[in-house]
Amino acid sequence: MTTVKAKDLRSKTKADLVKQLDDLKQELGQLRVAKVTGGAVSKISKIKLVRKSIARVLTVISQTQRKALRGYYKDKKFLPLDLRPKKTRAIRRRLTKHERSIKSIKTIKKQRAFPKRKYAVTA
Repeated sequence: MTTVKAKDLRSKTKADLVKQLDDLKQELGQLRVAKVTGGAVSKISKIKLVRKSIARVLTVISQTQRKALRGYYKDKKFLPLDLRPKKTRAIRRRLTKHERSIKSIKTIKKQRAFPKRKYAVTA
């Protein structure tokens, strides 16, 4: 079996991808049995290719699923945690621009009562 290309996988439906995944897993099982029983070197070296192909199929399945979910939640108020941007914990917890710009009533009154002084300085 030749290596599976991700661009070819993206055009397939989910049912086709699952079927191909089952075939690849079955082939991997047969190759592992051949390895234990002392099979040919060509079969043993094929194990890595099959494992990588399985990973590619699983990656394409998860990417298409996430893309569909992003489309579903696009106009909703909240996003699921796994679809939100990761960033860092500190960035996620800091105040938003709006929250930073809000002033308390006491601060507003103080600024009105004592405005910033303007000096006419000649150079």
